[in-house]
Amino acid sequence: MARTSQAGRSGASMWPWLAWAVVILLADQATKTLILGNYRLGDSTFITSFFNIVRAHNTGAAFSFLSDAGGWQRWLFTGIGAAATVFIVWQLRAHPGQKLFSFALSSILGGAVGNVVDRLMHGYVVDFLQFHYAGWYFPSFNLADSAITIGAACLILDELLRVRRER
Repeated sequence: MARTSQAGRSGASMWPWLAWAVVILLADQATKTLILGNYRLGDSTFITSFFNIVRAHNTGAAFSFLSDAGGWQRWLFTGIGAAATVFIVWQLRAHPGQKLFSFALSSILGGAVGNVVDRLMHGYVVDFLQFHYAGWYFPSFNLADSAITIGAACLILDELLRVRRER
């Protein structure tokens, strides 16, 4: 007799979550294409007193971690992104009915794939959102990074809610 997966029992499907990841990926790549087509490296446009659009290249990870490591980090972070993709799709397949959990994972998936595409195509991640205040600049980032951050926050919230329900 065939085993029924949780997805089969709940009637939920992972496809809407994969579609959300694709929406994030497409939005991320579209905005990066606009930046690459309209800005040279280092160009910046003042938007408000605390926000700029700027073209920056990040060969490292978050906050430019390992950006000056000599090139090997490109393949390390691409491999991590590929492994994360496999793990997330496996989790989405196993838990599609857990809405907050699946939203979080699919947001991370879309962002991770967006940054992997950049690494494979350019050798760096295109960043362009820059917040600043009184001479202090937060490291530039992109839509993929935003989706990963929102997804991570939702994962934490999901776990806190799960623990609370179990009490």
